[in-house]
Amino acid sequence: MIVNATQFDALLSAIESDGEVTYDGFRAGIADGAEEGGYYIETPDEHREGLAESEFHDAAASASDHVTNWYYWERVIDAGDEAREAFLHWIERADEHPVAERYDALADGVARTWGELSIRTTVDEDGLRSYTVTHVDDAHADPSTLEVYHDPLDARELFKTDDDGRYRPLRTAPTLPTGWAFPDLDGHDLVRTVDFTYPATVQNWHREREGALDVTDWRETAERQTGIYDVLDELDADAVDWIAEACCDDSQCLRRREWEFDEDHELAADGGAGTFPCREPCSLVVAAARKWTTLEDETERTYQLDLTLSELRQIEEIVDAVADGRTDEIREADVYDGANRYRARYLRAKRFDEEGQFDVTEIGDEGE
Repeated sequence: MIVNATQFDALLSAIESDGEVTYDGFRAGIADGAEEGGYYIETPDEHREGLAESEFHDAAASASDHVTNWYYWERVIDAGDEAREAFLHWIERADEHPVAERYDALADGVARTWGELSIRTTVDEDGLRSYTVTHVDDAHADPSTLEVYHDPLDARELFKTDDDGRYRPLRTAPTLPTGWAFPDLDGHDLVRTVDFTYPATVQNWHREREGALDVTDWRETAERQTGIYDVLDELDADAVDWIAEACCDDSQCLRRREWEFDEDHELAADGGAGTFPCREPCSLVVAAARKWTTLEDETERTYQLDLTLSELRQIEEIVDAVADGRTDEIREADVYDGANRYRARYLRAKRFDEEGQFDVTEIGDEGE
């Protein structure tokens, strides 16, 4: 690393203003009441004091990793945004390695994942970080094969649809399209790109780390609904468990569910293993729950339906394939898969009546 004139002047200015600067194992300042020969500088490996300004300049050059590191975090990155600073620290694993080791790693590039984003951090000779964002599936792709973007706002439009052009109503769904790159971003634009991709995830992740994540459980969410959603509070804990299992699994959402039915009743459904937390039922869950509320209001009845055992198992396979979103993966020639299109069409031809429904006989309701 090289301490340039701008960085050294900023260090002197900070010392004149505050008397001492400290950051990440680095200390520098001027002794109380001292003038010429009063500077000191300290790193984990060295301590020098009684330095004139010219000697202090040489000492700062010798401690270039620490000086440039201080300059980046204290002067380039706005320390007033704690969430952003914490996230950028996490991205380069700043809490895991001392400065010298970290700079060695950054010279080759440090990569971390955030949902389906791969974020690679590098450092130049002035200690300034540069960030490149791609889809995790493109982390090792030839850069020339990727569509390049530089404006974080582009992420807002780019990620509205998946690779098949289908609209993504849930921004944290694991359906982020591939084939793009945001190279050479500074720290501010990196966080903006992440925010446009996965809104509020950095902020909620930081609040959780600080013990300040405000979680709103299902019951509170349901009770504050109005209009057509006023019925949500009719769902019991079992139904909400099924909702969480259906919507909040890692295969459907990259956030880690932290909300429960209420403060006294945890849900049995797995909350997921995502890096960033989900602090309350999202709008997609709330909208879907309205339909489930009306479905759960129906009375259970007993129906008689003639099926072979293989046909019963085939219906189970069809439901599983649709629920897991793998119908497109089933080959037309694979007639051994119960969810195969021709198998399903055969079952429909055999068991559906002229109105396109199963030919069933109603036996009675639950109370009979």
